[in-house]
Amino acid sequence: MSHDQPHKTTDDKLIYMANQIATFFKSQPEGEQVKGISGHINKFWEQRMRRAFFVMIDQGDSRFDPLVVKAAALIKRPAEVKQV
Repeated sequence: MSHDQPHKTTDDKLIYMANQIATFFKSQPEGEQVKGISGHINKFWEQRMRRAFFVMIDQGDSRFDPLVVKAAALIKRPAEVKQV
């Protein structure tokens, strides 16, 4: 592993993954793109990942592909973690 590459944060990785999913679904018919993205994230991302995703979406993080932002409305929002 090269030491001159910047360390990617968990947020960076989630954004990268979400945008990769969007890139794949761009090859699908327009009516299927948003449903495909949200369906994939709902099926394969655990609650912790979706929770971090929504923190960034709610803050208006501009690094997400516009299709990911549209798909957010169909992604299952996990329950808040209660602090003890």
